[in-house]
Amino acid sequence: RLLAEEGAPVLVHVPMPESRVLRARVWIAQVGRIPLLLLDSDISDNDPELRAVTDRLYGGDQDHRIKQEILAGIGGVRAIRAYTRARGLPDPDVWHMNEGHAGFLGIERIREYMSGGMDFDSALAAVRAATVFTTHTPVPAGIDRFAAGLVRRYFGGAHGERESPLLPGISVDRILALGREADPSVFNMAHLGLRLAQRANGVSRLHGEVSRDMFAPLWPGFDAAEVPIGSVTNGVHAPTWAAREWIDKARDLVGPELVAEARGWEQLRSVDLRELWETRAALRAVLVAEVRRRLRDSWLERGAAPAELGWVDEVFDSGVLTVGFARRVPTYKRLTLMLRDPDRLRALLLDPERPLQLVVAGKSHPADDGGKALIQQVVRFADDPAVRHRIVFLPDYDMSMARYLYWGCDVWLNNPLRPLEACGTSGMKAALNGGLNLSIRDGWWDEMYDGDNGWAIPTADGVRDEHRRDDLEASALYEMLQRSVLPRFYERDDSGLPVRWMEMVRHTLRTLGPKVLASRMVRDYTTGYYLPAAASYAAVAADDFAGARELADYRRRLEGAWSQVKVLQVDSSGLPDIPVIGAELSLRARIDLAGLSVGDVVVQAVLGRVGSDDELTDTEVVDMDHIATDAGTEQFAVTTPVPHSGAVGYTVRVLPRHRLLSGPAELGLVAAARP
Repeated sequence: RLLAEEGAPVLVHVPMPESRVLRARVWIAQVGRIPLLLLDSDISDNDPELRAVTDRLYGGDQDHRIKQEILAGIGGVRAIRAYTRARGLPDPDVWHMNEGHAGFLGIERIREYMSGGMDFDSALAAVRAATVFTTHTPVPAGIDRFAAGLVRRYFGGAHGERESPLLPGISVDRILALGREADPSVFNMAHLGLRLAQRANGVSRLHGEVSRDMFAPLWPGFDAAEVPIGSVTNGVHAPTWAAREWIDKARDLVGPELVAEARGWEQLRSVDLRELWETRAALRAVLVAEVRRRLRDSWLERGAAPAELGWVDEVFDSGVLTVGFARRVPTYKRLTLMLRDPDRLRALLLDPERPLQLVVAGKSHPADDGGKALIQQVVRFADDPAVRHRIVFLPDYDMSMARYLYWGCDVWLNNPLRPLEACGTSGMKAALNGGLNLSIRDGWWDEMYDGDNGWAIPTADGVRDEHRRDDLEASALYEMLQRSVLPRFYERDDSGLPVRWMEMVRHTLRTLGPKVLASRMVRDYTTGYYLPAAASYAAVAADDFAGARELADYRRRLEGAWSQVKVLQVDSSGLPDIPVIGAELSLRARIDLAGLSVGDVVVQAVLGRVGSDDELTDTEVVDMDHIATDAGTEQFAVTTPVPHSGAVGYTVRVLPRHRLLSGPAELGLVAAARP
């Protein structure tokens, strides 16, 4: 527990409606060198309702959930402050909101700045500069939303006061505006996170693209590609998930420091294939023994007598290609895609020359009846005496079970409905153990598949009928197993070594190994997000937050003038009748800045192909130069080569520019020339 100087447990206090206070004890779990702070509301100081706030991870109603997120966000900041005080540590400069669940931490930090005399807008500027927001969901349905009235109740007091007890001196409407979406009755936690953070990212390259599309309405007038949401692909912790045999080999060949730092893995190019094969075979044998043990326990729990289970000793074969599929069971993961054609799957399992064995492990949410039904389908198939020695379902999937699967499976199967897998990490864990991935190109696999580290299952992205799409992609899976995966595994040289298979294993360890490490992920966050955020915070915090006040004043001036900023006229010259790449186009624009200065904005020419709908695609952006002031308007010009041949179009737009903005799209303001 976190203790105060006098030895008493530290409690964080968070105001609740009806003048109540939610109190939480702070526990410390030391994860290596890193302290993990855990908040516990189950203490006698709370009434029964508030004691139950931390009693479950999922479930409960909206009222229960918002109390959890207020405690995580506001209470989390207060816990960190208490921890740094107790340990004599500096307070953090950069804050990372990992999904919208933690979004209220930004509200608490605004309160802190305002309690020191800063106005709301300046406090918001300071908070944004130092905050990173990560979204983990690829679909709007995965975002936490609360009724605006519920947020008003918690942030506006018991009687709906306009001033918030959680943010004294500020209208509750200002808080509601931070989580606003198109429906004013809804408060969107992801929108809150994006409005409280200057930098944001998804958790794979593809998920970054999906997120830019999903949140594009927050940046009206911008192409989705310009939405300021980047990506950092997730990684996994090798000491937790890689078998000791692989860790030791990597350290011997590469060195412990380089292994941890995701460097030097190219030295695995020289490792002996037979040595790798013997390690893979040994780990597969360990998995077979564990599968039999767990399967026996599972049948005993189902009421079978020990005398009935002699057949379990014949389940699985340590010399047969082993495919693993293990994860939570939401619908988009498509647990039962492999069962679309039961006869075809049965033929693969029972092939006399090139058999396949399949271990499936899963766990559904207690309230997810659909997930339970999917598991029941797999169990019914796996219970068939004709195939139960080749396919096994293991219930109660957890970390201890997962390790055996990652260590021993030759192939890791993943067939989500693209692009609904934000990242996924199970295939990464398998790759660290020399497993080859057989996956839909979604999440992390979309960017890291290279043709030699596994297989990409073809997708039917354009097919709208879900059943038809599942049929097509299941057929593609069967074809890939039958024509590519199984032949490669069972192709042996004179000594019995599957040389080409093991070349893929070695390539996977050498090339994917360093890419899927959590240390690589942390480095990407540090260089791409944390260090820039630290620099932004230093800039706004200098001279007693003069930068924050300057940026807040700039935003107020923009908001007062922007509706009147207009591109009045655009003239062009120099372009031939049939444009060719490199032909020079000269543009001149006359703009009314509505009282803003030239230094407040950047004027850009946007050039691209013109489609039949008159929309620009494949665009390139060029900054224009200020050349004159004339009768209260400003003139800008540029001469630039056109980027495409054929039908080329252009427009001119005005964007905010300030030294403390992360980029011109940050504020979501743009004034473009009208046709």
